Amino acid sequence: MSFTIAVETPLFDDVRALVKALNEYTFELTPAEFRHHMTVEQMAGADTTLFVARDADGATLGMGALRRHGAVGEVKRMFVKPEARGLGVGGAILERIEALARQEGLSRVVLETGSNFDAAKRVYERGGFETCEPILDYPPSAWTAFYAKSLSA
Repeated sequence: MSFTIAVETPLFDDVRALVKALNEYTFELTPAEFRHHMTVEQMAGADTTLFVARDADGATLGMGALRRHGAVGEVKRMFVKPEARGLGVGGAILERIEALARQEGLSRVVLETGSNFDAAKRVYERGGFETCEPILDYPPSAWTAFYAKSLSA
């Protein structure tokens, strides 16, 4: 299956549906007090760039965002629909996020994910991310895994 990735607003109805699918997926896997979701409105903020993958017919396949915290970028809202998993969509989105962070001169990209999100962790590890101590203002917990990647030359 071929797909394209572009910067989009999260305010489109089909992207909102993608965010809803991600939320429903994480609700099943993570207790509420350990979820660190951005709302669609937060994702539309100036500090965040959203990448959306679409198939040849324009249907959404996945998404991921870069949120800026000074010189550090944070990967947020990574999600690939079940029917598109295993096609390289997640890795391709992650590459676009990293490329934008490098272009903007960010020194490091970090992320927080569920400790039981094994498929997501494999995507991050294949992308060169390494486990690290808690990042930004996220509290450590048994439900959370933290990753970082230096962008220094």
